Amino acid sequence: MSPRSSMELLPENVRREFERRLIENGFANYTELAAWLNEQGFQISRSAVHRHGYKIQRRLQAIKESTEAAKLIVANADDENDSRSEALMALLQNQLFEALVDISEKDSEELAPEARFDLLSEGGKRIAGLISASTRLKEYQNKVKSRALAAADEVAKAVKKGGLSDDTAEQIRKQILGIAT
Repeated sequence: MSPRSSMELLPENVRREFERRLIENGFANYTELAAWLNEQGFQISRSAVHRHGYKIQRRLQAIKESTEAAKLIVANADDENDSRSEALMALLQNQLFEALVDISEKDSEELAPEARFDLLSEGGKRIAGLISASTRLKEYQNKVKSRALAAADEVAKAVKKGGLSDDTAEQIRKQILGIAT
């Protein structure tokens, strides 16, 4: 197994302060951050500081993107057709896929083969669960749509029996389906 990063060996309070400074500096001034760590008594290279900073930046960016996507979904998707759930399911599937790609791209020095297998196996299980949930969601949506179509047809028949024109019955049917589909 590859050795732990020198940044991971830092005491938690020092690492948190480093990350706070990193974010405050906008993920810049790595030389200055390495010098600060050296002043604290830790001999850590600028490249190790940069690698750790890049990891943190990627994580924060992924969190920001996921948060923004979720906000957009909530703001723009009416939930009559459970479209939020569908969009969130797609977002989760995309994030898991990206994580699996990241795991696959790591070389054996960064991630031992056994650890890679465990992570890929766990990711596969998570994706299987999402696919199952996605399938159940689609089945539910199809049932709702079928019921709405049946209800619209029944209303159209009742309206015709009541003496309204075919055009009026069709308009009522379309209005019902416009709400339900």
